Amino acid sequence: MDTVTARTLGDRLDRLPLTSFHRKLVLALAGMILFEWVETHSFAYVLPVLRTQWQAPISAFAAVAAVSSLGAFSGGVLGGYLADRLGRRRSMLIFSTVYCVAAVLCTLVQSPGQLMAARTLTFFGAQGTAVVAIVTLSEFVPAAMRGRLQTYKVVVGSLGIPLAAWLGYFLIPQWPAGWRLLFGIGILGAVFTVLVWRWVPESPRWLLAHGQAARAHEVVCEIERQCGVNPAEARTDSDAQPAAPPARVAELLSGSNRGRFLLASLMWVTGLLAYSAFTTWTPTLLAENGLQLDDTLLLSATLASMAPVGALLAIPLIDRWDRRKTQLAIGTLLALVLLMFSVARAPWAILVFGCLVSLLFQMAVPFLQVYSAEIFPTRVRALGAGTANALSRVVNFSGPLLVTAIYAGLGYTAVFVFLAILGVMGGCLAILFGPRTTGVSLETVAAGKEDGHA
Repeated sequence: MDTVTARTLGDRLDRLPLTSFHRKLVLALAGMILFEWVETHSFAYVLPVLRTQWQAPISAFAAVAAVSSLGAFSGGVLGGYLADRLGRRRSMLIFSTVYCVAAVLCTLVQSPGQLMAARTLTFFGAQGTAVVAIVTLSEFVPAAMRGRLQTYKVVVGSLGIPLAAWLGYFLIPQWPAGWRLLFGIGILGAVFTVLVWRWVPESPRWLLAHGQAARAHEVVCEIERQCGVNPAEARTDSDAQPAAPPARVAELLSGSNRGRFLLASLMWVTGLLAYSAFTTWTPTLLAENGLQLDDTLLLSATLASMAPVGALLAIPLIDRWDRRKTQLAIGTLLALVLLMFSVARAPWAILVFGCLVSLLFQMAVPFLQVYSAEIFPTRVRALGAGTANALSRVVNFSGPLLVTAIYAGLGYTAVFVFLAILGVMGGCLAILFGPRTTGVSLETVAAGKEDGHA
């Protein structure tokens, strides 16, 4: 009979076959991502009509997008902190409730100032929920399938992108108040909150890290039963040991965590800035360059429909080769296609290159999500991944203003050249400085036994 340790508990989870338990886990957690992406992308489709209805300058809406990023930053940091302090499950339920309430408020706004306040709260709840969902899934699934199951989550979650786009296309031009319904679609996130409450147990890795070995063992035994595996017997006398002290942000800047935190932060900053700038500003930039509102909304909806397809294309790749090298290859292709999009003027060329950009962005998303959650030890995993993600939102505070400045000073093409440079940086950073994680247990990665340069 073995004593419950992080290694033995992790090995038990890694040996489990893929069953309905994992599928329900993916579905429930994907809903947390789906509505975050609905919120992130809906603003791009309501922006042109709100400028007309409220007679407000584009700078006012740039401020809305920028300040909303502060809400996402706060949600990411606090979500990671509470997930490491209170537990993964409880934190998700708290933040998803905040998100649903904020979605209601977004349907009632009457001015850019009110929209700024409501969107900030919405992003706070959505981002807090999303960062915990990413970490939670990583801690439950077998190492050999960690990337693939995270990608399935991204596939389901990325359905929020075309959902926002097509609702924007059909509702906004025909109905003056259609944008309110688009913002209010987030209320349906309550359905997935219920699924998390019913299907997602507390992470046994988190329980063990906080001195609750007996409960961690019970959770793993229940998962083993659901997977058709005889529960292992184990001693849980480690419960007598004191729980580890709460994680602190300062720990991310010391020891082996410092390099990993810097790497994850830079990957999130460059990746999210490129992704959000393209999806948020492309409809408006195209409209400013002569396309009609209906045309830009239709084009944007078509591009958004490529998002789930791109995530699907990542499934056979993410656990097959070294994730860092695959991510670099995807980033290089993305940069090349962004450059082609920047000089495209014919509608067919804009459509073709735009679809490829959307595909490649979504292929890269699961690599970034799973990698940033793998490289930290359990005690600070949510705080590290969440804060790194949140720092990218701080950059997004100035991102809309930066895009506007590049467009005003250097023109349309220069915006996409800038995004191309950002698009390739994440893979370069991972290759140069990141540990190898593909197929490696979380405990081995945390122990630093994979130097990342094999």
